[in-house]
Amino acid sequence: MARGSTAALHEVDPGLIEVRRSTRRRRTVSAYRSGDRVVVLLPARLAPAEEQRWVDTMVSRLERREARVRPGDAGLERRAVELSRRYLGGTATPSSVRWTDRQNSRWGSCTPADRTIRISSRLRGVPTWVLDYVLVHELAHLLEASHDRRFWSLVDRYPRAERAQGFLEGMAHVLDATGAAGPGVTGDDLVREPADRSEDTVHPDDPTDLDDATDVEDARVLPVA
Repeated sequence: MARGSTAALHEVDPGLIEVRRSTRRRRTVSAYRSGDRVVVLLPARLAPAEEQRWVDTMVSRLERREARVRPGDAGLERRAVELSRRYLGGTATPSSVRWTDRQNSRWGSCTPADRTIRISSRLRGVPTWVLDYVLVHELAHLLEASHDRRFWSLVDRYPRAERAQGFLEGMAHVLDATGAAGPGVTGDDLVREPADRSEDTVHPDDPTDLDDATDVEDARVLPVA
């Protein structure tokens, strides 16, 4: 567990930061979220005196990145309206779209009766294309309540549907394996039957800023000189 006087510079509870050293990791430092924790991966050869500096650096970068890619309730609703227009012809019209901290057993929910959509806060910071898939999935429930053929034909209008399903399956597995998911988190309701991690990566000796990274595809691995 990382300790140091600079830990308070970021918002993450120092008790939720896990530092892992690996002899196989020789050229990069990475940070990613695993449930409520932030995991920082360091090369085993990195000097102990450098550990706290890189922990703070990577946690701060992760926070800045998440602030850009996780919209508030208003932004989430605007995104849902745009996705409905783009993929569902504007026919799915939610009355509200909001984040919720109470949804620990599924990624999202839709109540057709009042046309509300709720998205689990655990999805804050995931790649945009994954969040978009969850929104399209819940929007489709406004048009078809069950997971029947018509429903999946609506979801399939989103071009990254299958890829996002795979991402969520992997994320659910990691959360379950680490005990961070709570009971019953499988994401099965978002996966067709029989159906960045997002991380920031940087070389310890290179000052290159990864602030432009917006999803897992933008993470960079910088070689040792």
